[in-house]
Amino acid sequence: MSEDLSSFEDPILPGLDGTHSPLEAHTSYRGEDWSPEKLVFHQNLEQFAERVGLIVALQGNGKVSQDHAYSEIKQIWKQLKDSHTELLNK
Repeated sequence: MSEDLSSFEDPILPGLDGTHSPLEAHTSYRGEDWSPEKLVFHQNLEQFAERVGLIVALQGNGKVSQDHAYSEIKQIWKQLKDSHTELLNK
């Protein structure tokens, strides 16, 4: 039995696949005191939340241990904290 795969051969056009560029914010920053630094930190915060969600899902499915998940989250938390210090506490 042969399946017709021709519908899968069409390229996915940019922006139509539901993915975002790593440099593109998933949501807009609407703070009254907008600045480029606050936008970058907002993007870093979104990335942190996305990565934590992925790590938790991997741990919940038994792909990584709790200790490894904790270590990874602790590391990306430090990166987020450093980003906050560098971008917003000048």
